[in-house]
Amino acid sequence: MAARMTLSCWGGDWGLPSLHPESLTVMAYAKFACAPLTVNTINNSWRALKGDIPVLVSEDVVISQPAKILNFLRKQKYNADYELSAKQGADTLAYIALLEEKLLPALLHTFWIEAENYCSVTKPWFASRIAFPLSLYLPGKMSREALNRILLTKGGPPLYNLTEVEAQIYRDAKECLNLLSKRLGTSQFFFGDRPTTLDAFVFGFLAPIYKVCFPRVQLQEHLKQLPNLCRFCDDILTCYFRLTVSGHSPAGQDTADANLQKLTQLVNKESNLIEKMDDNLRRSPQHPPRKLTTLKLAAGGEEGSPMSLLSP
Repeated sequence: MAARMTLSCWGGDWGLPSLHPESLTVMAYAKFACAPLTVNTINNSWRALKGDIPVLVSEDVVISQPAKILNFLRKQKYNADYELSAKQGADTLAYIALLEEKLLPALLHTFWIEAENYCSVTKPWFASRIAFPLSLYLPGKMSREALNRILLTKGGPPLYNLTEVEAQIYRDAKECLNLLSKRLGTSQFFFGDRPTTLDAFVFGFLAPIYKVCFPRVQLQEHLKQLPNLCRFCDDILTCYFRLTVSGHSPAGQDTADANLQKLTQLVNKESNLIEKMDDNLRRSPQHPPRKLTTLKLAAGGEEGSPMSLLSP
């Protein structure tokens, strides 16, 4: 029997199962590989304070960071890449590196550095999901960490001030989106008709940009000019998370699930009722079996009137 695996991650909104790119990546890969994960939104703010979200727990094993979690799932025989060639595997690593170098800084800036987005959307959303008093501190800490990460990778010569850094990271991000769109083309997924690790990473990075309603949306506007990438995100939400473009379950699925739940409850009630009846019968005094009545036939071998059939 497979060990029970639980994934703790940030929750979702705007039609997404999670707003957190790393959490989305792991959740998508688990869906692609049919890994039986139990997903829990975090209720332990101290874990978020340490920054190890998402985290996978399996028996006595605790793993954080998407790459390590995906490697662990592969070792458990949940592998979404088993049909890839060596070249496709190398392409996967190259494109993931491209995402982290070119797209991630702009994603972090959109969420955590852009003042209007941070004050009106990011900070209140995360603060509402963190227990007091950490709700007063943790969003600011996450914002500072995002800025440090951007400056660490993009803040060296010849870019010395934040304005120059901002312009460059958005140019890089738009170039990355264009390359992804060209690579995807008209295919359903990046390596054909089956999703892989690369699809999980691309979905994790693109879906928050695509779906979250920010007041400042320059990267979102560019993404929406690439309809194949938007369709890619919508297809994954619909097929693997049972969410439509509007973020709701497909028509009829909720009804079917509700009916199944009601049927299960009804069966359980009937089972309990039968058990009670059996208990009552076992406790009741035993009586001799009742003598069965016989039927009399009228003269001529034909059955008589209905009343005569009831005669003893």
